[in-house]
Amino acid sequence: MVASPMEKAEILVEALPYIKEFYGKKVVIKYGGAAMTDCELKDKVMQDIVLMKYVGMHPIVVHGGGPEISGMLKRLGLGTEFIDGLRVTDAETMEIVEMVLVGKVNKEIVAGIEASGGKAIGISGKDGGLIKAGPIDPSGKLGFVGEVRSVNPQIIETVIENGYIPVIAPIGMDARKQSYNINADLAAAAIAVAVKADKLVLLTDVPGLLRDPADPESLISVLKVSEVETYIREGVIAGGMLPKVKCCVEAVTGGVGRTHIIDGRVPHAILLEIFTNQGIGTMVINE
Repeated sequence: MVASPMEKAEILVEALPYIKEFYGKKVVIKYGGAAMTDCELKDKVMQDIVLMKYVGMHPIVVHGGGPEISGMLKRLGLGTEFIDGLRVTDAETMEIVEMVLVGKVNKEIVAGIEASGGKAIGISGKDGGLIKAGPIDPSGKLGFVGEVRSVNPQIIETVIENGYIPVIAPIGMDARKQSYNINADLAAAAIAVAVKADKLVLLTDVPGLLRDPADPESLISVLKVSEVETYIREGVIAGGMLPKVKCCVEAVTGGVGRTHIIDGRVPHAILLEIFTNQGIGTMVINE
C-alpha cells in the first residue's frame, strides 16, 4: 500500500528529532547475514547508509563475508574447519580470506553505496595501521584467527572529514606484517569504541535477543549490561547470540552510547531502528 502525502509528512516529522539528535554523530554498522546476500535487501541497506550520510550522520561500515569465503574455498577444492564457530585459518586460507574480504566483498559494498548516490572508500584494518592484531588462540589451533590489540582511528577520521563513508574489511596485522582474520562483530565493537561512536548497530538474521528462540514475540527490547550474566546462566543468551551480546557490552562499557542487535532481513531495518519511535531489535545499554 502506497503511503499518502500526509502519511509521508508524518513519517518525516517523526524522524526529525532523531535526525537532530544524531546530526554529526558517528554510527558503526556491522553489515552481515542475509542483508549481504539478498540483492533486494542489499540495495535497501545501501540506501539507508547513504540517507544517514545525507542527513548529517557519519556511518562507518564494518563487514563480514563468511559465505563468500566458504564459497571460494569450495571452488578451490579446500575444506573448511570450524572450532567454536571460528574458521580455522592456516596460511593458505588466510590468503584467500584476505583476497575475498578486501578484494571482492569490500569493493562490492563500496560500489553499492556509490550506486545509491553516496561516496565510499574501502579499506582494511591493515590500512593506515587501523587495526593491530594478534592470535586469538595462543595454542595455535585456530591459526591466523585474530583479535584486536589496538585501533588507530586516524584513517577513519580522515575519510569522514573528506565526505566519504568508510567501508572496513576486518583484517588486522601484527608488527611482523602477519595478517589476521578478525570476527567482524569484534572488529566493529573495537572500532566503535576507538572512534567514540554514538551507536553500534549489528545486522543479524534474527529479530534480536529472544527469551524463547521459538517465539518471535518474546523479544527483549532493552537489555541492561547488569542483566547479561543472568541471561547467560539461564541459557537465554547462547550460541551465536553470545558473541554479539558480548560485543555490545564491550562497546557500551567502552563509551559507545547505545548498541543495537537488529534483524537485517527486515527491509530498511537501519532506518527503522534509528529514525522511528518504536525501533526494532534489542538495544543494549550500560545503565
